[in-house]
Amino acid sequence: MKNTIKVKVGGMEYCIHSDDDELYVKTLASELDRRLDTIAKNSPFLSTTMVAVFAALEAYDNEKKQLRENNELRMELKRALEDTACAKLEADILKRKLAYYEKENENDY
Repeated sequence: MKNTIKVKVGGMEYCIHSDDDELYVKTLASELDRRLDTIAKNSPFLSTTMVAVFAALEAYDNEKKQLRENNELRMELKRALEDTACAKLEADILKRKLAYYEKENENDY
């Protein structure tokens, strides 16, 4: 069920329809408002649209970098799981060999 959440970003009030928690949406809006304000203060010659575009590019860049990092971590985890499976297999083979040699030793005595 979609909630209607009022937020204020860049001096404008917006009604957001979202399934997300109200606090989450308001936190996002507040963070965006602070980021827009920072960009505008650092570059006062930019129009409101340009400030919004720069903020959107920054957010999109951060998202792409995070996705790349997540994919790299997934691959690292996959390799670690494969290494673990190989190590377990090797340990199982060694246990069987040990049991075989112990049994042979018992038969020798």
